Amino acid sequence: MIKDPDPIAEYQDLFVRALRQEGEKCATAATLATADLEARPAARVVLIKHVDERGFVFYTNLESRKSNELRHNPRVALCIYWSSLDKQVRVEGVVEPVSDGEADAYFDSRPRGSQLGAWTSKQSAPLASRKELMTRYLKIQARFAGKGVPRPSFWGGFRVVPDRMEIWHNQTHRLHDRFLYLRTDDGWSVQRLYP
Repeated sequence: MIKDPDPIAEYQDLFVRALRQEGEKCATAATLATADLEARPAARVVLIKHVDERGFVFYTNLESRKSNELRHNPRVALCIYWSSLDKQVRVEGVVEPVSDGEADAYFDSRPRGSQLGAWTSKQSAPLASRKELMTRYLKIQARFAGKGVPRPSFWGGFRVVPDRMEIWHNQTHRLHDRFLYLRTDDGWSVQRLYP
């Protein structure tokens, strides 16, 4: 069942398959788990925007709760599940910030409304009403009328650099295929796990 001894390559193959599935609404969605200073876990869905041999990249407001947790504890986990394939990928590792160049390039590729939304949101801060949010958005929209929207200094990305990955394939009678990949000095080791 192992197609590739490199879990990143295996992930990329599964991701391409998930993109082609009609029933898969958001193949880039992943649950990101973090922990605060008191080791209280938190999980939320992020969108994986780039994957290569270095890791899994997502973008966010750098003043958000998740960003604060990542600064205090860079150990994280991602869980990606594609229901249309009945496959799951688990990723554990450490986050590092992406470069300004990477963040700029991705921000420039976003739709203008999403760029304005990044400037508008004080992500995770209390908000009195939807009206307050929309008023703020309209002010930001007016501020950048007729010109490009630069990336805010408080918006960027993180790369999850994996040291452990698990790929799970659903099978009948709950006799699933599970493969654990551990990063070594020479690449990756892989072993089959009981379901």
